[in-house]
Amino acid sequence: MPDRPALEGLEEKWGQRWEEAGTYRFDATGLGRDAIYSIDTPPPTASGSLHVGHVFSYTHTDLVARFQRMRGKHVFYPMGWDDNGLPTERRVQNYYGVRVDPSLPYDPDFTPPHEGGEGKSSKAADQVPVSRRNFIELCERLTEEDEEKFEHLWRTLGLSIDWSQTYRTISDDARRTSQLAFLRNFERGEAYQADAPTLWDVTFRTAVAQAELEDRDQPGAYHTLLFTSEDGDLRIETSRPELLPSCVAVVAHPDDERYQHLFGTTVSTPVFGAPVPFVAHELAQRDKGTGVAMICTFGDVTDVTWWRELNLPNRSVIGFDGRFAAEAPEALASEAAQAAYAELAGKTVFSARKAIVEQLQAAGRMIGDPKPIQHPVKFYEKGDKPLEIVSTRQWYIKNGGRDEALRERLIAHGREIAWHPEHMRTRYENWVHGLNGDWLISRQRFFGVPIPVWYALDEEGETDFDRVLLPRPEQLPLDPTSDVPDGFDESQRGVPGGFVGEVDIMDTWATSSLTPQLAGGWADGAELWSKITPFDLRPQGQDIIRTWLFSTLLRSMFEDGRAPWQHAALSGWILDPDRKKMSKSKGNVVTPLGMLEEHGSDGVRYWAASSRLGVDATLDPQNPKMIKIGRRLAMKVLNAAKFVLSMEGQPGEITERLDREMLAELAVVVRGATRAFEGYDHAKALESTEAFFWTFCDDYLELVKERAYSGDEPGRGSAIAALRLAIDVQMRLLAPFLPFATEEVWSWSHEGSIHVAPWPEADELGVDHSPTGMLQAVGQALIGIRRAKTDAKASQKTPVASAVIGVPAALREHLEAATGDLRAVGRIRDLSLVEAAELAVREIELEEA
Repeated sequence: MPDRPALEGLEEKWGQRWEEAGTYRFDATGLGRDAIYSIDTPPPTASGSLHVGHVFSYTHTDLVARFQRMRGKHVFYPMGWDDNGLPTERRVQNYYGVRVDPSLPYDPDFTPPHEGGEGKSSKAADQVPVSRRNFIELCERLTEEDEEKFEHLWRTLGLSIDWSQTYRTISDDARRTSQLAFLRNFERGEAYQADAPTLWDVTFRTAVAQAELEDRDQPGAYHTLLFTSEDGDLRIETSRPELLPSCVAVVAHPDDERYQHLFGTTVSTPVFGAPVPFVAHELAQRDKGTGVAMICTFGDVTDVTWWRELNLPNRSVIGFDGRFAAEAPEALASEAAQAAYAELAGKTVFSARKAIVEQLQAAGRMIGDPKPIQHPVKFYEKGDKPLEIVSTRQWYIKNGGRDEALRERLIAHGREIAWHPEHMRTRYENWVHGLNGDWLISRQRFFGVPIPVWYALDEEGETDFDRVLLPRPEQLPLDPTSDVPDGFDESQRGVPGGFVGEVDIMDTWATSSLTPQLAGGWADGAELWSKITPFDLRPQGQDIIRTWLFSTLLRSMFEDGRAPWQHAALSGWILDPDRKKMSKSKGNVVTPLGMLEEHGSDGVRYWAASSRLGVDATLDPQNPKMIKIGRRLAMKVLNAAKFVLSMEGQPGEITERLDREMLAELAVVVRGATRAFEGYDHAKALESTEAFFWTFCDDYLELVKERAYSGDEPGRGSAIAALRLAIDVQMRLLAPFLPFATEEVWSWSHEGSIHVAPWPEADELGVDHSPTGMLQAVGQALIGIRRAKTDAKASQKTPVASAVIGVPAALREHLEAATGDLRAVGRIRDLSLVEAAELAVREIELEEA
């Protein structure tokens, strides 16, 4: 036991000892499913640095892990790293100053032009082109560096992870698992490819799934165009006049009386003079503009719905680079239409809009000036430019967006899960009900899990997408751009009658949706898989219910016909002092390592643990009040425990009424904290435990310390025994929250780690009665004595000749049983109790100096 306990250095000291002792090591040998508690831990994206939001939510998970371990469970608590995906690619491009050119050969001696992101241009034109393989190697190098930093942070925070269970979503095992699951989806008809309208990010040049969208308010304008109908001019308002050459129809609501006579007729587009049908559809809004909209292929998702349900032609004009195609659609047949389109070809959307407005105004086919508006525009959540909709061939996994029966199965499996808090289930169900298409999983990127298929080429060398060539499971993992399908050799790649490999990779969620399988050895048929599934817990952020939680449940349903976990715990967000969500994109995040080093890990964990699941927490990095309170609590734990454990004398039988009352109060706390943890309410467990701890230190410890130091037997032995028992139990109650301070205290009087010690039970406190309120009453009397001395401007050590305490009749028995302790702590020679309406010190006479 140190002379002066300190928090500094405890993280390094105990982190090293836990690792050496294998304190958190998981071994399933000889265990049944009931002996295990398994956690499907979120794998953080390895793309830079973790922020304080990660510390917040991962602490919540660790609290559960530590509680379950102390309850006797063998806790399967792995950590994964989500390596692949667009965030990683963007970071590598900016960090090394490179971009991919798939046509380049691999350079084994390639050295990137930069190391680090300072002072470099992020424009593609300024980046050095490298081969796909060179780029992937750089991705792997940088993510490994990030993961080392992440692990250091998690160890500093005190996460009780078994670091031998770590996995990477880009490793050979992960790629094999992801590819095997995809092949099984394909063979069962759950995965398919289709040529269809696709949300497209022109910056990354890749398809984007519905779950990755976000609306951002953007400035725009309404333009009133004049189409030509059999009645003459037909007014249509649009915010995207540049899409006029892709117009395939105009639409109004079927019940709109203004246009009944025009349904089924043909109208002509302005400038281009293309004939298009006038159609009816329920999605047309009668109260928006003139009630008529032009259907373009494609301006937004409603256009896609109209195109599909009304069986309209496709006249796409925007390419993968976000510019207008060089050639006009075939429907623009006239020389005038071709000439008008030529002024748009090759332009960006913004420039094309300016050009078409000028053409419309010159032709007299636009009324007035554009009317400025603010409207929501769809973006890829990590993108910088509005999404376009282009026609591409992509891979999909069915998700209920087009299948009501599948949606209902997903809802049913969602209801098999216990949600914490419960209202988060509604968010899940709202997402499922709002799906409008299947899950697009292919990405036109490079660092990820390759889609493991090839396609046959016909005799003309054209790709026959209906002849999909599949690998055998034992060939996995593979890359179809370099590996060869059975029955072919490399010389047949890209030649008539040969084959071509799929170049797309899987969406990162298509891999992350398999975290239970990745961690549990599913692809290898490992015995572990049957012992840990379904997982007990999926902890995660509320903002990825629609992505990670939903996709994992979907894949589990396809493979096992069940929900992948029994419980889902959803953490809230971290808000800055202005009540705005902290995020990297907003630049208001806090890097946690400095905060951990300044305030200590126990203080930071206390702050995180103080918030209930699903509840947002505010953090002011300039004045982190809750973290400072947590540090103060951790320091008090060290000092109070040292004070108690330093007392000389032998513990005896706990006979004194005040001692037993204290233990009865503690028994209530033990039961309540246990119920709270079992209900995934860690904040409630902390609240009750902390409140008792301060009462114990400020009142009970002060009341009995004189008796414990120099009292007569058996009172002295009773006090020492009660103090030591209470400290022992409270350290275990606080261990999940303050793992470093409590481990330090535990080491002063116990062998082994507190974190594998049994969680306290109320029965071990040896009391068989409920609290009577005695501790509170005596504590109130002690406060009154202290206040009276303070009011008299006297030291608390000043002797008191006499004191009179007014006591209600209902509390008299409590005070009488504790008069000895009150006299000793207050240094009172003569203490009298008189009947009164309220408990208060009535008189006090100090000893003369």
